[in-house]
Amino acid sequence: MDTVENVIIIGSGPAGYTAALYTSRALLQPLLFAGNEPGGQLTLTTEIENFPGFPEGIQGPDLMEAMKKQVERFGTRIVQAMVTSVDLSKQPYKVIAGGKEYFTKTLVIASGASANWLNLPSEQEYRGRGVSSCATCDAFFFRGKKLFVVGGGNSALQEALFLTNFASHITIVHRRDAFRGEKTLQEKIFSHEKISVIWNSEVQEVFGDGKKVTGIRILHKDLEISKEYETDGLFVFIGHTPNTGLFKDVLPVDSVGYIQATDEVKTPLAGVFVAGDVADNRYRQAITAAGMGCKAALEVEHFLQK
Repeated sequence: MDTVENVIIIGSGPAGYTAALYTSRALLQPLLFAGNEPGGQLTLTTEIENFPGFPEGIQGPDLMEAMKKQVERFGTRIVQAMVTSVDLSKQPYKVIAGGKEYFTKTLVIASGASANWLNLPSEQEYRGRGVSSCATCDAFFFRGKKLFVVGGGNSALQEALFLTNFASHITIVHRRDAFRGEKTLQEKIFSHEKISVIWNSEVQEVFGDGKKVTGIRILHKDLEISKEYETDGLFVFIGHTPNTGLFKDVLPVDSVGYIQATDEVKTPLAGVFVAGDVADNRYRQAITAAGMGCKAALEVEHFLQK
């Protein structure tokens, strides 16, 4: 324990980088672990037009690279390693990453959440090129297009309704014969002239021309047949999995696995804070994640001053 950091940040998405920006400008010399997916979910988004300050939009990877350069400019040390273990039983807290031990007075957990996918090779091939898991991010690019949505929970129904503001028609594919989402949402879905539903079915394959999605193949389980459909895009809303495996035994989490903050970004452990999708199961936007990162950083500064 030769060196004890002022603050360690786990995660390199908008939440982690914003926390790093504020703590580095406070001269706290933050140490940030970028993980296996540097930049987080935004690196999977082609063009972002709803992040303030970019009137012409910006590519997701470009935004994250700009954030990275900004925090490095103010002295953030970034380690391209995955945190594999933490010991939060006593202070200073211990973090193990890349086979090395690190100790810190405070910790910001911004490890994010990962969208659940269908796990089809063709789906992965066209992610960001017609396959998406964020209607708010990508709906604008499908104005007047025909789209398919996979899912049956609240998120799928809400996002399908949002997509009707842009697309000409939405077809929801659900593996069961009834939605799990709220009844009020279901009523809106069933009464919407732009939405139709395919029950008891699963997407088997995504087709494209090498640049963008052109169609999908659906297995109709009740009929035991597969059919191909033309489409301009596929939106997958089958939930998110928060990256909280390291913390489930030491911090309170909800039934899905999201860390439950005690006061916006605070946790029951002194000096341990959360930011972004690791704790936010409602908004899940880059700008709200960045806002939480700012709050967490200010709480770190306040904690260390005390």
